[in-house]
Amino acid sequence: MASTDTRGGADDGGASPPPSSAAASSNGSPNGSPNDLEGLEAGLDALETHTASRVPFGRLLLDKVLPPVVAVVIVLALWQLAYILEIKPHYQLPGPLDVWNALADEWYKGTILGVVWNSVSRGALGFAASLAIGTPLGLIVARVKPVRAAIGPILSGLQSLPSVAWVPAAIIWFGLSDATIYTVVLLGAVPSIANGLVAGVDRIPPLYLRAGQVIGATGLRGVRHVLLPAAMPGYISGLKQGWAFSWRALMAAELIAKSPELGVGLGQLLETGRVYQDMPLVLGAITLILVVGIGIELLVFAPVERRVLRSRGLIAGAR
Repeated sequence: MASTDTRGGADDGGASPPPSSAAASSNGSPNGSPNDLEGLEAGLDALETHTASRVPFGRLLLDKVLPPVVAVVIVLALWQLAYILEIKPHYQLPGPLDVWNALADEWYKGTILGVVWNSVSRGALGFAASLAIGTPLGLIVARVKPVRAAIGPILSGLQSLPSVAWVPAAIIWFGLSDATIYTVVLLGAVPSIANGLVAGVDRIPPLYLRAGQVIGATGLRGVRHVLLPAAMPGYISGLKQGWAFSWRALMAAELIAKSPELGVGLGQLLETGRVYQDMPLVLGAITLILVVGIGIELLVFAPVERRVLRSRGLIAGAR
């Protein structure tokens, strides 16, 4: 009888779990119900999900359009103020209206569109050739260690070398021809594109490469389906820098290499203004060079970069 009481007491004491244990069980412990675990997983999924909502048109104008417009207005106001105060003589520092009139004169002559097109077409063709050369070169340098040890420092040195330094050599090699201009563009853009791709490949988690090997993505298939997609953010950065370097190299080549056979580009227009001491034309050509460079960046590279980063969850979804 006593033993029965003892056993019953022991059963009573050990049968009921402590309150804290019961609470832990009901709050999603390993002993919790499946519904609790499903709720926890759903909450974690919700935290990882970016909800894309459409921003009102007014807010879009306020956030995206108004800041650059205000910046341009401020620059023009300061420029006009410097003109009024005559910080420099008017023939050295013309006002914004004088520059506008100089560009309007070129427009009425029917030459301005041809000048811009000559430079843009040269820049686009030179950049396309740089892309075709720099991409495989970057892949080889990134994946083949002996090649990287031999060529990597040379690419970095070429990237830091001003493109204008190649113009005299290119003129001696090819004379006053399109080959001279494209040579300077290639030497300016290829190192940047290759180094950007190398940097992108270096940032790929090794797990991605091993997973690609497991599923049979090796050789060119691995490059297409694993290596290039994973390295895309760094590659896009290299493309942006490559375009900037190719545009600068093109302007340097056009500024120095002048010939009737080459036609007139923005660089030649800039040099014409210098020769005739036409400062409004000089500033107008500089403005056009700046506008084209910014326009290509905003219309081509910025949307591609946003799409790539968004697809990897590095920025919020489109709004």
